[in-house]
Amino acid sequence: MTKIYVASAFCKDKKGGNKAGVVFDDNILSDDIKKNIAKQLGYAETAFISKSNKADYCIRYFTPAEEVPLCGHATVASFGVLNYLKKLDKEEYTIETKSGILSILVKNGEIMMEQNIPTFYEEIPLQEIKECFDIDCIKKDIPIQIVSTGLKDILVPIKNINLLEKLKPNFDIIKSISKKYNVVGTHLYTLDNERIVCRNFAPLYEVDEESATGTSNCALAGFLYKKLDIKKNEYIIEQGYSLNLPSIIKVNIITDQNDNIVKIYVGGKSEFLFVKEL
Repeated sequence: MTKIYVASAFCKDKKGGNKAGVVFDDNILSDDIKKNIAKQLGYAETAFISKSNKADYCIRYFTPAEEVPLCGHATVASFGVLNYLKKLDKEEYTIETKSGILSILVKNGEIMMEQNIPTFYEEIPLQEIKECFDIDCIKKDIPIQIVSTGLKDILVPIKNINLLEKLKPNFDIIKSISKKYNVVGTHLYTLDNERIVCRNFAPLYEVDEESATGTSNCALAGFLYKKLDIKKNEYIIEQGYSLNLPSIIKVNIITDQNDNIVKIYVGGKSEFLFVKEL
């Protein structure tokens, strides 16, 4: 039997957020066993923590379908569990992931995870995704673009919050587009004055909709900063309302004197939930 800790990341007012399994592995479990645990658990990602010669911890991430190189909410959940177990005694840590060595800041009840500097890939023609969603929902004066700070997502602008919450995605088409462009999925967002509200769909990885996504929102913040000239040091992003799991994701951006992004962090609060065995 394997002990699994479950925590929720990016909680809003100690509710909602995105659940993740957290397993202390010490390199005992095979990849097949890890995949099986993730599939049985059924959350979007399960994190497996082990020792590292390069960082404080090594973390690997498995969806119900396969391993992914990075996961924001599972990292935040992992440090929430470490905090619950009283294994944290400083404010800055490093983790070894398949996306590189990243730093984690733990302060004032929040866990902030460093991500890679945003990379901007190709823009996607509107006609390519017209069958994924109702094309009339999509805001046509903003490019649809693939962006990554560790995982590639297609960022899709939606006209308003009402349309965002009511739209019904075609998961089969999203899966096909995700395969074609080698992305995790689609990240839909809308801008309403100071509010940024999102929905995320990743059916290729057996995650139809996710209530809070760290990597996707980090990519979104980088896009808003560099491509839409919406300049902020901190972005507050809302997600999960359509699943009745309200979530708050924070992204902090640090730039140099030439306005280049030199550091980007995503994070929020984590709530420990329970322990189970599989």
